[in-house]
Amino acid sequence: MGISRLPVKNLLRRPGRTAALVLLTALLAASVFGGSVVIGSLRNGLDSLEARLGADIIVMPSSAESKVSFKNLLLQGTTGAFYMDAAVLDQVRDAQGVELAAPQTFLASLKADCCAVKVQIIGIDPSVDFTVKPWIDERYARDLGDMEVAVGCNVTANVGETLIVYDQHTHVAAKLAETGTGLDTAVYCNMETMDKLLAAAEAKGVTHKIASGSDDLISAVYVRVKDGYDVAQVNNWLNGHIRKVTAVRARSMFTDVSDSLTGIARGARLLIGAVWALALVILLIAFAMMIHERRREFAVLRLLGFSKGGLRAEILAETALCGLTGALIGVGVAALGVFPFTTFIETRLGLPYLTPDAGTLIRQAVGTVIATLVAGLIAGAWAAWRLSRVDPGATLREGA
Repeated sequence: MGISRLPVKNLLRRPGRTAALVLLTALLAASVFGGSVVIGSLRNGLDSLEARLGADIIVMPSSAESKVSFKNLLLQGTTGAFYMDAAVLDQVRDAQGVELAAPQTFLASLKADCCAVKVQIIGIDPSVDFTVKPWIDERYARDLGDMEVAVGCNVTANVGETLIVYDQHTHVAAKLAETGTGLDTAVYCNMETMDKLLAAAEAKGVTHKIASGSDDLISAVYVRVKDGYDVAQVNNWLNGHIRKVTAVRARSMFTDVSDSLTGIARGARLLIGAVWALALVILLIAFAMMIHERRREFAVLRLLGFSKGGLRAEILAETALCGLTGALIGVGVAALGVFPFTTFIETRLGLPYLTPDAGTLIRQAVGTVIATLVAGLIAGAWAAWRLSRVDPGATLREGA
């Protein structure tokens, strides 16, 4: 038997011991890779949403807070359906310090109307919008026309198809890039299309009337503050001078979520560190037991001409084989446990969740394999050091 095949033969000779070492390294790799992917996805989701929003302040009717969480509105696109007089838009535009003000109107489809679940329909004014339109422009070179819609990546309709909403036929002009939020299940149209959809919804008994009786409705105004003006002061002025609305600073919500994300990330890193430390201790114990169990075997190899360096290389080779196998299994198991359940994870955490690109995932997987190998080799090197202190003659005389 060739010396180069000795590590493999030794591992196969004791399948139970080998399986235990592979399982430990797989646990280590799965925790590191899975935790890294989840933390990275949460950070990507928040960064993506912040880039898409582009607003400093969101102005909504005061009644909206009883219908939807403002944080969910920002983070998950859960806008619901609430309305105020469109005259609010002019009041906001006239406020000192306001650079841009863009209206949006919300409507929820019926469950059986166009999709398996309800989708959020959002009307925008392409001539002034600075939040959604740049996102649409990435996929569609023109402004959305009459009865044209752009759909989020998770809406089950493709470009060129017809989407029926409240018995109205709309043409899917664009399918948008993923954001990792509830906005991925939204449908976007211009205000003229929204007026027709609101009328069609009213005909089906879905009321959206407001106290003033106005038919010119909007749901929210997204505000960008001029450079040199304090966002908090502009926000307070809007709350104090425009009746029946609530102005909310987008940045304050991002700060709250960022703090939550930091706490989650810190907890995940502590858990990964604890698993790493526990796995390393168990690996050290396992290798110590292995050395004790195989001490006569190693003594015989020494008497047959193996040097101390050769035995150390043998142990490190076995460790590397176990570590590589376990790392690959662990990364694979973590991938199967994370990637198919991104929607579930996002829902449970209540935070934007956008999986990193393929290049980043490959780097994380490679880094995990290397880190797992290093941990295994540390345990193997410690075991080899202990072995170098053993006298082979004394070992063989034990029990003779």
